[in-house]
Amino acid sequence: MTESVPILMYHAVSVHPRAATRRLSVTPRSLEEQLAFLVDHGFTGLTFADLGDAFRAGRALPKRPVVLTFDDGYADFAREAWPILRRYEFPATVFVTTGWVADAGQHAAGRPLDRMLDWAQIRELAMANIEIGAHSHSHPQLDQLDDASLCRELGDSRALLEEGIHAPVRTLAYPFGYSSNRVRLAARASGYRCAAAVRNLRATPSDDPFMLPRLTIRRSTDQTAFAAVVTGSDGPVLRHDRLLTAGWASVRGTRRAAKWVRSHA
Repeated sequence: MTESVPILMYHAVSVHPRAATRRLSVTPRSLEEQLAFLVDHGFTGLTFADLGDAFRAGRALPKRPVVLTFDDGYADFAREAWPILRRYEFPATVFVTTGWVADAGQHAAGRPLDRMLDWAQIRELAMANIEIGAHSHSHPQLDQLDDASLCRELGDSRALLEEGIHAPVRTLAYPFGYSSNRVRLAARASGYRCAAAVRNLRATPSDDPFMLPRLTIRRSTDQTAFAAVVTGSDGPVLRHDRLLTAGWASVRGTRRAAKWVRSHA
């Protein structure tokens, strides 16, 4: 089996994104250049669920596997990203924040950062073999929630998605990439089979299936950096991202411990 697999994390795909999403966005032209690179270099696209299932079952993977994931559920995925993915015949996974869906109605929750997909678009994508995964309901910091709120965020998101697309939803991406052992156990108990973190590492079969690492693709990721990310070269940007991720995880662990002490004082 392949030793490691790049799972790429995208967000908005737009020429003129809103300020709140700009840093983690890419232009449609950049996405097309990145897809062309993957095709030209013999990569095979998988959905996040495909990879999780293969890791869990110990199945062999295709040559040079790669996974493309898109967080939040921005409307520009249907307008900009999907046509490019279709052209290159590449699958992808969209992790949807259900409370942010454009026509969420009574289920609206949280504060969307940009225009979002609506339910008709989400259903259309699911019917076109784009995997739809969960990204919580209101996009909170899951590791800071109490148990009841955590279960609602995970359970409501999955239930609404399954009702909306009439298909099982078995994968999850943690908002902000934040999780903890308690969050991962809750994700498993809520019926998910695997979940995506960030970590800026390539995924391996030995990884915790509820903490599969992803690699951040952002507006500043040029073609040289992209090639390094997907081919396994450990460039300075990736090392810097990993240091930030590890440092922030330590800070959040300290905050959780302090919160527990206060609540039990």
